[in-house]
Amino acid sequence: MMTLVLTTYDWVPEAPRGFVRDLRIRWALEEAGLAYRVESTPLRSRGADHLQHQPFAQVPWLTDGDLSIFESGAILHYLGSKSERLMPTDAEGRIKVTEWLFAALNSVESASLPWSILRFSPPEAGIPQPITAYLSKRLASLEDVLSSGTWLAGSFSVADIAMADVLRLVGRLDGLGAHPACQAYVAKAVARPAFQKAFADQMAHFAAADAHA
Repeated sequence: MMTLVLTTYDWVPEAPRGFVRDLRIRWALEEAGLAYRVESTPLRSRGADHLQHQPFAQVPWLTDGDLSIFESGAILHYLGSKSERLMPTDAEGRIKVTEWLFAALNSVESASLPWSILRFSPPEAGIPQPITAYLSKRLASLEDVLSSGTWLAGSFSVADIAMADVLRLVGRLDGLGAHPACQAYVAKAVARPAFQKAFADQMAHFAAADAHA
């Protein structure tokens, strides 16, 4: 059986470490117990080979033999098809996981990213109220969902990997204070051994690059 190959940057500054999106894929691979190795692509030199795999010059991408997949959501969905630990095999279960995977990226991350970017570098007038209100509305809806269940689609799945990782960044920037169910959900997700290993491995990957700089 061919080993999956996950490609991420060779190095990033300290601030984004632990939040680069290859973490989502590492986490899923660890949850599923799938064999993989990690390769690097230069952060400072994103050439034609990089663009062949990821046309927006981002990371990660995953290769499985001759197949190359970019976008963390697409990779998570693909890995879900390879492991029942990540996505159930029945049609109803797969649809439920898929809709929550899309919701994490489209409904929640799309609302959180503008807010997060401005939290890192706030304008003099502060973050525009519509941006904050939009995120708050999304989190309030999610709070209702998470208050009544353990995981988004029954058992733990790739949808939870995506959603918890999106919410981790919001929490890092103090955006979950009014949403205790969201906070508890993130805490429960990151306590999983697979996340702990994925996080430690990503941090070690970039620390090793420091040592060779």
